[in-house]
Amino acid sequence: MTTNCSPETSSAATARGPRLALPMLGHTRGSRSAQTCHFRCGDACLTENPSTSSAPAFEQLAQRAIARRSLLAGLGAAVVAGAALSPDEARAAGSGRGQGKGRGTRADAAVSAPGALAPAGALAGFAPVGPVAADVDDVVVPDGWDWHSIIAWGDPVERDAPAFDLDAQTPEAQAKQFGYNCDYLTVLPLGGSGKRALLVANHEYTNENIMYPGYVDDESLTVEQRMTSMAAHGMSVVEVRRDGPGSPWRAVPSRYGRRITASTTEFALTGPAAGSDLVRTSRDPEGTTVVGTLNNCAGGTTPWGTVLSGEENFQGYFRNTATPDERNAVYGISDTGRGWDLGDERFDLTKEPNEVNRFGWIVELNPYDPFSTPRKHTAMGRFRHEGATASVAPDGRVVCYMGDDTGGQHMYKFVSRDRVARNPRQGRDNDVLEHGDLYVARFAVEGDPTSDYDGTGEWVPLTRGGRSMVPGMTLEEVLVFTRVAAAAVGATPMDRPEDVERNPVTGKVYMACTNNSGRREPGAGNPRVRNRYGHIVEITEAEDQTSTTFTWALPVVCGDPSDPSTYFSGLPASEVMPIACPDNVAFDAHGGLWVSTDGQPGSLDLADALHHVATDGPERGKVRTFLTVPVGAETCGPVVDSVEGSVMVCVQHPGEVDGASIENQVSRFPYDGEVRVPRPGVVQAIKRR
Repeated sequence: MTTNCSPETSSAATARGPRLALPMLGHTRGSRSAQTCHFRCGDACLTENPSTSSAPAFEQLAQRAIARRSLLAGLGAAVVAGAALSPDEARAAGSGRGQGKGRGTRADAAVSAPGALAPAGALAGFAPVGPVAADVDDVVVPDGWDWHSIIAWGDPVERDAPAFDLDAQTPEAQAKQFGYNCDYLTVLPLGGSGKRALLVANHEYTNENIMYPGYVDDESLTVEQRMTSMAAHGMSVVEVRRDGPGSPWRAVPSRYGRRITASTTEFALTGPAAGSDLVRTSRDPEGTTVVGTLNNCAGGTTPWGTVLSGEENFQGYFRNTATPDERNAVYGISDTGRGWDLGDERFDLTKEPNEVNRFGWIVELNPYDPFSTPRKHTAMGRFRHEGATASVAPDGRVVCYMGDDTGGQHMYKFVSRDRVARNPRQGRDNDVLEHGDLYVARFAVEGDPTSDYDGTGEWVPLTRGGRSMVPGMTLEEVLVFTRVAAAAVGATPMDRPEDVERNPVTGKVYMACTNNSGRREPGAGNPRVRNRYGHIVEITEAEDQTSTTFTWALPVVCGDPSDPSTYFSGLPASEVMPIACPDNVAFDAHGGLWVSTDGQPGSLDLADALHHVATDGPERGKVRTFLTVPVGAETCGPVVDSVEGSVMVCVQHPGEVDGASIENQVSRFPYDGEVRVPRPGVVQAIKRR
């Protein structure tokens, strides 16, 4: 989940010393704070290198498509969907029956929300919340729902984990506790009672300025604090239990509890690039074993019960004072890193130039086996992965959809060589993702302007049958420098393609394109210049997941409905709610589309949220807001159970607001009254019975 910035506004670019300086204030033109740019993606705007593909940018295609649809739908006249609730109004709207001392806020009938046709199942008829102002420090849930915290940063994961102590953090303790800034989330059944499960979460990055007492700037961090941050990255496997279906989940340290970290966990490299000269280092001369995983963003859960995790902004972790491989230039490798080389010299590329090539992969973890070795799959390509979601095609091959979360980058698809059983056993390791064909998307506008679609497209092969399909590049080079390969075959540049998922009911594929506000003119993948709001792309493949052609449409072009550049499948502005910066997408058992956001505070001055978006029928394009998260936070990893009436989300980076510090915190999430800092974590909203 990269935040877009604009380099021309950064006066700090030339003032940076050999290590990271103070968080760069005033240099962003995107939808998030300067703190987000600094800690999450290492000020990537200063080194951003969009695709050099010669293909027309997606926005050029989308502009034409929207123009056609707008004429048909009479788009233009619009009214504001609703004014944002202030902090006082949001608190007054509910009875405070949530977590802690009345901190769970409900938006009741005081807010007039549009909509008649509600989502299905136990979620039918929920009263949409908000819009809620960006400075509300609460989790706002619908009337008739309550929320509670399941687990938060520092809580025990492994059985022998110590209690969290803000003033005595160590790498050893953090390696047994729930990590920082959780993103992707999944819940897998454990046993057949419905009372036990395994919760798996990614930990994307750390906010040192609101984590460590005594923080002044990045130079003030001790080596131990830097190594603690390393341990706070990665993934967590946590057992959760409940009294029965429909009741709240609670975390329980058990033999399944496991931390995957950036500092200690060994990963096996698999696939064609494993063992190549491009991934060998002095510590690993065979090029088959990697220590750690970095910047784990979104992910996916396989049909056989393993978890996929995307390594995204890996480029900001390495000190890079030597001349790098020019093919890595398109990844925006930073010059300073995060100072981790002070405690582990493999993060200094002058000493280990190939270490950076060992990150940027899709990771696979078997949470059912706490002693299993997680894997990094080179056959799926190396780029700044948002995540990967898997489905089984009719012929048994596994298909994974992936986005490269940077402005001007691309959408990918992996089709396995081998097949899996129709109903594979949960928790079974297999090698199906170690071999297969990698494709990148190319979009076009064709066809009847009055039809149900807005264009056509094709999946262009980068690898096929174990061979490179890119002239002048070997198979290993295509997989290690996938961005270079995609540009060479004319892939379509997109506006930050993030989460991509297939609807299990309709078979259509949905991609969240978050935004690209730094672009001044067409060419970076969206129907608008300076696109602060993003859009959702709907893809219908010709036959099944293995097809190489598709049609595409834009059901929602995001923003304030009063803005005539927005588009909600032709619905009038009075019938929809604001949405901006779509990030994660998920589906419930009824095929309902749920979209979490990352950037509404900066683009709409609204809290980030989880929205339901109708994709079919007369209300196609209708947006309903289900919940919002506290000040400074984004909504991540939604897990929606429309049968039982349960919604789980990760609350990432609460309190991440410019100027926040240990002494000046703007959030107290999750409001337990015991810790004086905000703690990212997982919450569950559950329907009151």
